[in-house]
Parts: sequence; C-alpha cells; structure tokens
Amino acid sequence: MASLSPWHPASLLATWFGSGLLPWAPGTWGSLAALPCGLLVFWLAGPWGLLAATAAVFGLGLWAAGYYAQVLAVKDPGAIVIDEVAGQWLVLFAVALRPEQLSWREVLLAFVLFRVFDTLKPWPVSWADRHLKGAFGIMADDIVAALYAAPIAIGILWLWEKS
Repeated sequence: MASLSPWHPASLLATWFGSGLLPWAPGTWGSLAALPCGLLVFWLAGPWGLLAATAAVFGLGLWAAGYYAQVLAVKDPGAIVIDEVAGQWLVLFAVALRPEQLSWREVLLAFVLFRVFDTLKPWPVSWADRHLKGAFGIMADDIVAALYAAPIAIGILWLWEKS
C-alpha cells in the first residue's frame, strides 16, 4: 500500500487536518472538528457564506478524497472525513437560517442528527454509499445524510419554540 505525507494538501484536507486519523469513529471526530471551522465561517460570513463554504469544501473534497483514496489504493479510507465536514456544515447552515441566534442547542442538535443519519444510513444514504463510486461516492452519501438531518433539525427546533 502506498502512502501519502500527512502534510500533503490532499491529506490535510481529506483527513480534515488529521481529525480523521484519530482512533475510533473517525467520522465523529471529523464532524466535531468541522464545527469550530463552520461556526467561524458562520460568524464571519453568515448562513449564506457558510453555504458557499460548504460548496467549496465539497469541491475540494472531490479532489482531496479522490487523490487520497487513489494513492492509498483503498475505495473509501476511513480517515477521509472531509465528506463529514461538508455534510455537517450543510446541517449547520439549515439551523443557522432561523432568525434566532445560533446557540449551543442548535449546534448540538445539528451534530447529533447528522451523526445519526450518517451512521444509520437509511435509504437513499445507503444506496449512495454502496452504488456511487470514486470521490463523488465518498462525498455524496454524507450530503444525502445531511438532507435527512437538516429538515428534521428545523422541525425539532420549531417544536421546541412552540412548547
């Protein structure tokens, strides 16, 4: 198996600055590492800036994940977590669209729901995970998981406001 320097730009991005190399549950570490960066983007550029950053991370992830997987000759290395970053930021964007200030409650809910759907992989997340190939396949299932988590998070927040 070939190797890639941890300082190579593809390695840094694919593993989200090494968070995907931490032991046990790299996807969870990657999602956690995504939060401070996503919150910084939100505070500096607002929700639409966060959405733009999400699209940029998705695009960079296509390159970084594809290169990293190709060099390691592994279909979907567990250390690749830039897909979790894009998915986590998409859910964070959805909860940040609400008129209230983004609080720890919204951030925690976005994190938990994204991790639940990324881990359980209900259809079509599971379909994307099994059938989409290459870098797009690595990235896409997390976006689909985020598309489940985001409206549920918004619904839960709406219900909390009504109670």
